[in-house]
Amino acid sequence: MSNEIGHRIHTIVVTFNRKSLLAECLKKLLNQSMDFKYLIVVNNASTDGTEDYIREMGLFNEKKIIWLNLPENIGGAGGFSAGMKYAFEHGADYVWMMDDDALPHETALEELMRHGTSDAIYGSLAVNEEFTAWTTTLLPSLKAVNLKHEVPYKSEVQSLPFLGFLTSKEIYQKIGLPNESYFIAADDTEYCMRAHKAGFKTYICGASQIEHPKSDRYEINILIKKINFVKLVPWKRYYDTRNRVFIAKTYYGFKLYTQTIPSLVLRLFAALVYEGDRKKQIKAFFVGLCDGLSNHAGKRHDYWNL
Repeated sequence: MSNEIGHRIHTIVVTFNRKSLLAECLKKLLNQSMDFKYLIVVNNASTDGTEDYIREMGLFNEKKIIWLNLPENIGGAGGFSAGMKYAFEHGADYVWMMDDDALPHETALEELMRHGTSDAIYGSLAVNEEFTAWTTTLLPSLKAVNLKHEVPYKSEVQSLPFLGFLTSKEIYQKIGLPNESYFIAADDTEYCMRAHKAGFKTYICGASQIEHPKSDRYEINILIKKINFVKLVPWKRYYDTRNRVFIAKTYYGFKLYTQTIPSLVLRLFAALVYEGDRKKQIKAFFVGLCDGLSNHAGKRHDYWNL
């Protein structure tokens, strides 16, 4: 891959109060086998001394790093939106985005750019030892995989997380920025759905790997079908519920009532059986559902004392 292309890629990391994780992520990014132009750190109004810590680690003055301080915590959705806007307004043709708990393998960007084109979205594979960090569903077979060796070099997928997420200026110019009103949860799913609607596809690249904590998930057999669930603390349950409603209202029409809400009720019942803090789980579900139906977006878990 030519140095010319590398100088058109900007990497984006969004961080909030996880200074030690951020430092390790930055070290891995600065050690990539493929060059890139800038590493944009979006500091989501951290209060744990993140800047001082990064300075102590000797990383703050690294020439590639651009430090983008936000005046308030606007969540992952807002952070990625701000980072993407800055990058494309400052010369990027591609952005490669991730959270601060990502540890990209040395060849992750190089392997991704073996496939990367401006007319599709590509994603690195999040892994944890021999496992995928979360269940990955491959198209067109709809095969759900949990082992990293089962993911091919390139496979179309329904959506990609904002973790090793590669998108282009061409796509940005057609569909805009991530929806910062989501705060956290499903903002990446909605962005992929918006891209699909505009005619772009999404691909996972199995050789481009990023170490990431494995999701705490469990499987339930319902009739003859196995369904995967991810454990969520109540405040995250709120955003998961609310933002799924937002997506359904935008893209699914009447299926909001026939599919999305019934599936959310199922998720709640699973949480009550397999997860803790039942009273707050119930509260998070109902206020998330109400806020979703009434279009109350943005940061709201503090308002509901979750």
